[in-house]
Amino acid sequence: MPATLWTITLPSLLFFVVRPTVSVKEDGIFHVCSCMRKNWKDLSNHNLNRIPSDLSHDTECLDMSHNKISSIVHGDLYRMTHLCFLTITHCGLQFISPDAFYNNSELRVLNVSYNQLTVIPYLPLLQLRILDLSSNNYDSYGLPGFFNNLTHLSDFAIGSPRATSVSINDLAPLQNAPLKRLSFGDASKLQKYETGSFAQLRSLEKVALRVTFCQSFHIFKKMLMDLDHTRTKKVKLVKLFPQQCTVTGDPFDSLPKLRFISDLTVEDTWMNSSVMVKLILNIWKSPIEKIAFRSITYNEDTPYGFQFPKQNCTTRLRAIVFDGVKHYQYQYPKINMSTELVSQLTYLKFSGTGMNILPCRLISVIPSLQILDLSDNLLDDTGFWWFSCSYEGVFPALKHLSLSHNRFYDLAFISKKTHEMKVLTSLDLSFNSIVIKKPCSWPSHLTDLSLSHNNLGNTVFKYLSPYFQKIDLSKTGISVISKDVISRFPRLTHLFLSFNSIQSIPSYLHAPALLTLYVDQNAITSIDHNVLEGLPSLKTLKAGNNPFVCDCDSFWFVTALNKTLLLDWPFDYTCSAPESQAGMTLQKYQQSQQGTLFCQAGLQAVAALSVIIVTVTVLGITFYTCDGVWYTKMLWVWIRVKRRKSKHADRLMNATFHYHAFISYSQHDSAWVDSQLVPALEGSGLSICIHERDFEPGQWIVDNIINCVESSYKTLFVLSKNFVQSEWCNYELFFAQHRAISVEDDSLVFILLEPIPADSLPKKFLKLRTLLRKQTYLEWPKDDQKKKFFWSSLRSILQTADKSIILKEIALDMAENCSLLGAQG
Repeated sequence: MPATLWTITLPSLLFFVVRPTVSVKEDGIFHVCSCMRKNWKDLSNHNLNRIPSDLSHDTECLDMSHNKISSIVHGDLYRMTHLCFLTITHCGLQFISPDAFYNNSELRVLNVSYNQLTVIPYLPLLQLRILDLSSNNYDSYGLPGFFNNLTHLSDFAIGSPRATSVSINDLAPLQNAPLKRLSFGDASKLQKYETGSFAQLRSLEKVALRVTFCQSFHIFKKMLMDLDHTRTKKVKLVKLFPQQCTVTGDPFDSLPKLRFISDLTVEDTWMNSSVMVKLILNIWKSPIEKIAFRSITYNEDTPYGFQFPKQNCTTRLRAIVFDGVKHYQYQYPKINMSTELVSQLTYLKFSGTGMNILPCRLISVIPSLQILDLSDNLLDDTGFWWFSCSYEGVFPALKHLSLSHNRFYDLAFISKKTHEMKVLTSLDLSFNSIVIKKPCSWPSHLTDLSLSHNNLGNTVFKYLSPYFQKIDLSKTGISVISKDVISRFPRLTHLFLSFNSIQSIPSYLHAPALLTLYVDQNAITSIDHNVLEGLPSLKTLKAGNNPFVCDCDSFWFVTALNKTLLLDWPFDYTCSAPESQAGMTLQKYQQSQQGTLFCQAGLQAVAALSVIIVTVTVLGITFYTCDGVWYTKMLWVWIRVKRRKSKHADRLMNATFHYHAFISYSQHDSAWVDSQLVPALEGSGLSICIHERDFEPGQWIVDNIINCVESSYKTLFVLSKNFVQSEWCNYELFFAQHRAISVEDDSLVFILLEPIPADSLPKKFLKLRTLLRKQTYLEWPKDDQKKKFFWSSLRSILQTADKSIILKEIALDMAENCSLLGAQG
């Protein structure tokens, strides 16, 4: 039955993935170096010609790639005794001295690939786990004897275009190493391979052969059989055939003889249709269970394309992967094979091909299909759920469907269509353009949904099924999790919320079945201890790379929380605040003086007492700085006046006055009296007597003074340097004092317009000096806020109305001014 092979190029997947991160298992490789950010140094592409000598001795991971470093000699790395990860690639490196790594006993990952090393360097690194020497210029694959000492080496890559032969002694030093992953070759041809060279590497699990063959297939067959002898499970063939290679014979006739190789990948190579037929035919007869084609160029060198005859034998093949297949001819490939040959597949991946319509009739002949991966295509809602297909018959056994990196849009439509897949349990819709327009209807058998990398927002939870057990909402624009959200999913076991803007996790979340929770890469500053009370089954928590505030909440997190829960502890947990702790790991904060002193229960009383002392001190300084003494003094004046008024109430009730106050002042101070004092007092309803306006014409001036003093409730003296120089002011003070003594009244009020030291007064003002020492006076303030208190106090002194009204007015004035003062502070 003919079928169409959609084509598009896709970058090949790297066999070795070596990054300095938290120890996480990925593709069988344990990343053994966990470098903190401050101990990671990236100097790649810096145009350097040598390793800098001023690097910190705490450096754990160093990247010197893409520079112009021709050699590494003694002293270049001597100071970095904690170095664990070192990569120096694409630098033109030609020489590494025998003592270059003399002081780097902690080095576990070394990558010096893509350089110009002509010999394999001496590496006395007993802790080395991962070593990449590929793409250099040494003449031989013969390994030096020191490789016998690399008893921890698990990953090794070697390859040179100048090395054309392999003898059994070349790799012998590795026969006792626990080597699990091997990358061999440099996409060049081999002229000789001695049988048994790979067979002595008895612990191999994954092998990448980067060797090109066109005619010498006897070497390829020997290598393949040796790898099978080591019980290697996975083999990757990279650049197996050069471009425009004409293959004679059958290069794959050894595949049926294999016993252990079950996973075969053909990557980044030229593949003729005639050769493809031979490959598939031999795979059909072999124990291989999975075949993958990644980033290959398919060329039809036969007139009828891929013609695969019907086979009488059964096959163990259950998985086929097409991941980026480029068609050499500008036409659709021609494929003719019986659909019965693929009817037993359980896994099919068709990725990176530009597919926009699902060939449901072809898929329908694979009733056993359980996993279908159509990621990285051009499918949309109607392109996948084609109107002419009945999906109940197309996918009778499908359990896992990946539609990521496509163009799917309507979540409500998709949810409705999933009812047609009766056993579907997992659906991946990540990296699409999903929007939510209507309520969704999910089948009860669908328990795993990924919507990551779609802009959905906080309301997405309302459109999910209570039957979901695993939900991935990473990078979906979520900023808030309400307390009742998680309780809507009683069966939820895995929740992924990474890469969002969540600021806090609400306390007392109720998810008794939750096993895994990811909240890393958010905006969480602390995790309350009450969060875990509602998660009794939690086994894995990932919360790193959040801006934690190192306070007592975080102290609880690092001391009381079981660290076996944390997948990324401790290096992804750092303090962002306070500033003094920024960059410090929470693990170090746990041991710091701050956490020990202020967050442990036994020392909280001491901390509280310290806070009280500091608070009182600050309040005292603030009281003094804000002129609290002055305001207190003004209040005391008002209280004294009030008490004296109460004492002489009966006399005042029987007295009759024409004026509230007679003002005594120097002529030189008349500007302030006329512009400030008189308008303020008369504006509040008080009657004021001043000599310029109220003295009786033609009468002796002394009589005028006596009459005005006796006709006034108070005598108000405006004291200044000008006042003490005035003779008439001295008369007015004399008569006013005499009147106050005779009636036993405190009718004298002093306003100090400017500072006048009592000791500096002339002798004729000895009485005034005595009065200023014994009697309270008011000072004219310069600050506008203090002037409000001044006028309130002065009006209360001169007021002859009902005393309760006076008290109320003064209190209101003071309350108003206090609030204004507080607002400014």
